[in-house]
Amino acid sequence: MPRRILVIIGHPDPEPKRLCRALTASYADGARSAGHEVQLIDVAALDFPPLRSMEEFEQRPLPVTLEAAVEAIRHAEHIVFVFPLWLGTMPALLKAFLEQVMRPGVAFAYSEAGGGGFARTLLKGRSARIIVTMGMPAFFYRLWYLGHGVAGIRRNILNFVGISPVRETLFGMVDGASAETRAKSLTKMRALGARAG
Repeated sequence: MPRRILVIIGHPDPEPKRLCRALTASYADGARSAGHEVQLIDVAALDFPPLRSMEEFEQRPLPVTLEAAVEAIRHAEHIVFVFPLWLGTMPALLKAFLEQVMRPGVAFAYSEAGGGGFARTLLKGRSARIIVTMGMPAFFYRLWYLGHGVAGIRRNILNFVGISPVRETLFGMVDGASAETRAKSLTKMRALGARAG
């Protein structure tokens, strides 16, 4: 059954030759070829301020430049995040984007009692996939670092607002990867897109 897919490319560098951009394009191509509806958000192309206080997070209106992104998130049934691993986790620009769009009233709501209790999730019913490129071997990131940066995104952001299940695809040793390895990665992404995985 066709799904509504949102692909968010979180690489801060708009350079078209970046592997993350090629992976994103392959996923989107595979999804569209299978009949899925695909929207793309390129975080590097957006202009928005970082949040600097709890008051801004809770009370400042969403920047106009992110209104379309929030609507795309609400519209999506499956959300795909593609980004490089920087210092063990997502780049700061992607984190700043998520802080803006995953705020109260958009992604979750505080309990009406104000303070106590669990927040109410507003994005329940959506699934996600996190796709990450890195210079180290992917198994080493999982084994030695316990995939802590990716796990944090899954638990502390996506699961917190109701997005589940969240699956992961890690591409390690991307620096200097052969043309054959790159081609295999792109083929894998097309297959993921085709099945909206």
